[in-house]
Amino acid sequence: MSTVVELQVGESLKDIQLKPVSRLDLIKYAGASGDFNPIHTIDVEAEQAGLPGIIAHGMWTMGNLAKLFTEYYEEGFIQDFSIRFKGMVFLNDIITLKATLKEKQEKRLRFAVQAINQQGNVVLKGEVVYRQY
Repeated sequence: MSTVVELQVGESLKDIQLKPVSRLDLIKYAGASGDFNPIHTIDVEAEQAGLPGIIAHGMWTMGNLAKLFTEYYEEGFIQDFSIRFKGMVFLNDIITLKATLKEKQEKRLRFAVQAINQQGNVVLKGEVVYRQY
């Protein structure tokens, strides 16, 4: 698919598979976001909170959704989004991002989006509104 304009309802953008989640990814995100909750970077703190290990920031996963639309930034922009977190993302998880066109109204495209881990579990789902210029 060369342009988002050509996309028809029910069709999907190209899936994006992220590299395995690393501790360094989460340390960098903590610095960029200002979210220094130690459950995201320190094993002992995560375990004391009842987790099996450190977990990725939910917003780290959500922010990566923008990668689905990077190829189309010359055509438009993400105007709005609505996301629900459905599961935790752990170190070394491999997340696949997906977007399927649900509705097309003039220059407004509504996509169903998901982030799925390597076991096929949905960790995030929602909608993105993409606005063409």
